[in-house]
Formats: sequence, C-alpha cells, structure tokens
Amino acid sequence: MVELAAIWCPSQADFDLFAQVSGDDNPIHVDPEFSAGSAFGRTVSHGMLIYSKLWGLICAQHPGAQSVRQAMMFPNPCFTGEEVRLEVTGDIPGAVAMRAVRIMDEAELFVGEAEVAL
Repeated sequence: MVELAAIWCPSQADFDLFAQVSGDDNPIHVDPEFSAGSAFGRTVSHGMLIYSKLWGLICAQHPGAQSVRQAMMFPNPCFTGEEVRLEVTGDIPGAVAMRAVRIMDEAELFVGEAEVAL
C-alpha cells in the first residue's frame, strides 16, 4: 500500500507551460483578461495538468511506472495561487486512487483512479 502526498500552489506560468507542451491553449487556461469575463472569473488549470502532477508523484517513487488505465472527474476548478493537496493511495503495481483538494475550502478539484504497471 502506498500513500503519496504533496502540496502544490499552481501558477499562471504552470498553466502557460502546460499549454505550450500540450497544445491546449484554450483562453480559459491562458488568458487572464478573457477568463475574467468567464463564469470562473479567472484562469483555471487544465485537468490533465492536475493529473500530470499526481502521476509525477507515482513516477518519483516508481520510475518507469506505466498507466494502464485511468478515469477522472474535475468537480471544481483549480485556480492559481491557491494551494492544492495532491494524494495518491493504493497498490503499485495495481490500482490507485487519486485526489487533488484545494486546501482553503477542501473542495475536490480532481477525483480519479488509475491502474499502474511496473
């Protein structure tokens, strides 16, 4: 059984770099002026950026780990400057549960699971 955790405070630079790497430059992620007029009122993280941060916890402990399957939901937005607790629990190899929670209000930003092979 593994229990991995970290604190991450996302920045606009994180969102911008992920947009460059992924090609997902949707203005809701990278344009503060555009996003100010959205329902969120500011830029929000790419969902896959959050998954990548969680997957990074696994790879740091298990280099060469492979994702066989994953399922995820993004119940609440992730904003810059708000600390996030990243959590991975389960068996490696095997199934893990993954969560990202905004620390200030305990809102779940990411809830998912993955099957991990070594």
